[in-house]
Amino acid sequence: MTGETTSTADPVASAPGLVGTIAGIREAVAAHRRDGRTVALVPTMGALHDGHLALVRRAREIADVVVVSIFVNPLQFGAGEDLDRYPRTLESDLAALGRDGVELVFAPTAAEMYPAGEVETRVTAGHVGTLYEGASRPGHFDGVLTVVSKLFHIVQPDHALFGQKDAQQVFLVQRMVRDLDLPVRVEVVPTVREPDGLAMSSRNRYLDAEQRRIALALSESLAAAESAAADGLDEVLAEAAGAFGDHDGIELDYLVVVDPETFLPVVEGAAGPARVLVAARVGATRLIDNGLITLG
Repeated sequence: MTGETTSTADPVASAPGLVGTIAGIREAVAAHRRDGRTVALVPTMGALHDGHLALVRRAREIADVVVVSIFVNPLQFGAGEDLDRYPRTLESDLAALGRDGVELVFAPTAAEMYPAGEVETRVTAGHVGTLYEGASRPGHFDGVLTVVSKLFHIVQPDHALFGQKDAQQVFLVQRMVRDLDLPVRVEVVPTVREPDGLAMSSRNRYLDAEQRRIALALSESLAAAESAAADGLDEVLAEAAGAFGDHDGIELDYLVVVDPETFLPVVEGAAGPARVLVAARVGATRLIDNGLITLG
């Protein structure tokens, strides 16, 4: 993918400008800047669903121009993970973004983003980046922060939008922006769920009908945690874990309650806001979810 082309995936919508090069997106954004427009960036890996589109719609509310990046970032996939299997649906993504009035889509190749191949310079996610998702996926968050930092420097947005479903990622991106004094405002959009409570994810399409039913254990565990919050941490963990006992075919990876300010585990006796993080594997598909509770 090189240069700038225009998609015709949806003849009714106003098709976004499709840009495949760093130079091209910088030039396109600069043209809007010269006209005094503000810019919002929505970083994605494509395979867009209503959760992504909620970010786009919020971006339209707070900025004049919306840039959506679509890039399956190899740095955040470890050995044995689903990099090659990860869904790539550019044509339908462009159609959906056109219907929501997105001006620019930045969809570079890996060679465009990493022309030398494996990059030596990376942003480290620190200790929190080795916990929870980072423990299950070593190096994942270094890869996330590295590509997000690159996108921020390439697009130079006024705003960047992320979904609360990826709570640990949100925490680390916000901390990176703060620690490195990056001139961008991070806005977090609440998790978008299916009517039955399952958090929307590009990986949900891997689930068959029975696995889709079993996956509801994640949101059920969060509901159980919220119901037990007034009784303290031990009861929260016991009730949330119990939700998985009702389902075969699902393997709990981690269940933890963290302080939203530090993202470190809370201790028994803690009171006030806390975030429950849960990850589980349904068949070959790994899913995550989280919810905010108030410990009594």
